[in-house]
Amino acid sequence: MVEQSNRRGIVLMVAVTFIFAMQDGISRHLAETYNVYMALMVRFWFFAAFVLTVAARSPGGLRRATRSEMPVAQLIRSVVLITEVIVMVQAFVYLGLVHSHAVFACYPLLVAALSGPVLGEKVGWRRLVAIGVGFVGVLIILQPGIGVFTPYALIPLAAALLFALYSLMTRYVGRVDPASVSFFYTGVVGAVVITVVGIWHWQNMTPGDWGWMAVLCLTAATGHFLLIKAYEVAEASAIQPFAYLQLVFASALGVLVFREELELNVMIGAAVVVSAGLFTLWRARVAAQG
Repeated sequence: MVEQSNRRGIVLMVAVTFIFAMQDGISRHLAETYNVYMALMVRFWFFAAFVLTVAARSPGGLRRATRSEMPVAQLIRSVVLITEVIVMVQAFVYLGLVHSHAVFACYPLLVAALSGPVLGEKVGWRRLVAIGVGFVGVLIILQPGIGVFTPYALIPLAAALLFALYSLMTRYVGRVDPASVSFFYTGVVGAVVITVVGIWHWQNMTPGDWGWMAVLCLTAATGHFLLIKAYEVAEASAIQPFAYLQLVFASALGVLVFREELELNVMIGAAVVVSAGLFTLWRARVAAQG
């Protein structure tokens, strides 16, 4: 029996967001130099090896990890995730970390908006208003019809929609499959799908970039391991709001390392999106308790 501690879970979630932000920075660096499919293929090879190792050492072993009550749904959600990762890395290349994460931060609002029609969950008027306010924040960031808006700005929005669908499907299959099964499908199916595409785009990397690739693989495994531990020791509703720190860490990395600009409209829009997202998380917690 694992001892429950929300404080420890929060510390782990903060560490996870920092690691994932650093992972995004490395992904941007590699994707600017090499084919994105190849870079993600190597990353998912390592991730799949990590998943297989965890599954083999878990109760029931690999046989239990592959036993899904909804194998087709598990396959689809895994394909949706790898597609989201590809789209998001492309967003890093075209828009940078700051803009990409500012827009991507709306995915909890998309989850809340789609949970009704997809999962049949009740969404009250307060959360509907918060969702609307959040998308006003997205418009503030994107500035459609103003300034230098380009279609590239829609790439992280597409990634947010894909991740929201992945999250909803994870909750859907989670009704009958344990987390270990979903984790197994995520890593193994993702590796197979990206290999089918990425193997045709192989490029030789410099020794230095192979080093960055090794760091990327280690951060992916470490981040997911700590995320599992965070949800194991703490209530999801207590630690989920801290996931927004990835926006802060990624933005800092974008400004300090990649010399990205932090425009006023992006800061205001991101603040609106995050505030609306935190409110929807709070209302979901209130609704669950009463």
